[in-house]
Amino acid sequence: MRSTVVTFPSGLTSGRSQIVGVVPVGDRHGLVAAETPFHPLDHTWPDQPADRGTIGGLPVVDCVTGAQSTTGPTTGEIFLGESIPVRRGTEGWEWLVVHVTGAPLPVGAEVDLEVDPAFRAALSYGHTACHLAALALNAALADHWRKEARPDALGSPDFDQAAITSSRIVPHGSVDVYRLGKSLRKKGFSGEDLDPAEVARRVNDRLAAWVAADAPVRLDVPGPGLTARRTWHCSLPEGEASIPCGGTHVGHTAELAGVAVELRLSPEDATLTMRAGRA
Repeated sequence: MRSTVVTFPSGLTSGRSQIVGVVPVGDRHGLVAAETPFHPLDHTWPDQPADRGTIGGLPVVDCVTGAQSTTGPTTGEIFLGESIPVRRGTEGWEWLVVHVTGAPLPVGAEVDLEVDPAFRAALSYGHTACHLAALALNAALADHWRKEARPDALGSPDFDQAAITSSRIVPHGSVDVYRLGKSLRKKGFSGEDLDPAEVARRVNDRLAAWVAADAPVRLDVPGPGLTARRTWHCSLPEGEASIPCGGTHVGHTAELAGVAVELRLSPEDATLTMRAGRA
């Protein structure tokens, strides 16, 4: 099998392709098509959930990343998700989108692939909101840095990248968790007198301005493969923002009407949790 050609970065939610492989996934079947509009769960940074939909009329109950080695002692073996033993995009491996179904389809069959467009749209809303909220949070926390820090695309100290421990996209929103521990303090961030309500107010004011600006959003897609290093771009009033990203997004910020964040500070485990979503 060759690496799957993916069409979800261009916003497609349907397509037709040939089944090129069937992989056992427990008591289910993992169908690999030559080309797919399905966004699978990324095993390295599982922020955006897998798309829902059908392949050849069969419900897709899960969609995961697979990798097949082409050299060495594991040649031909297929690994799924967290069992993949190499870094994403490693040479000598084919990278696959595996559609998990309850029944198999024959290799060589031409099938229709249909992604649930409403679910995709909800996740795209959540992913764009996540990026914008992170940039707005960086700006809102800029005065908490006591040392020079690596800047984000808009010039603010990049708190998001320095402190994030997990990010999960949900329909029309996201949940991001940041660690405010010793390592972040060494980098120069001070959490003293951090008022979550005030920070959230600043973030939401900025988000409202960005939504009103109806700024265009696009993905830079350097290649058709699953592991191509795609980049999210948004032309905001403050400048061109860009973040490496393998997910899906809305086309303009105005589509995020009503987006807002809530912040919760937990001194017990030194974490800050940001929830972005429709107010």
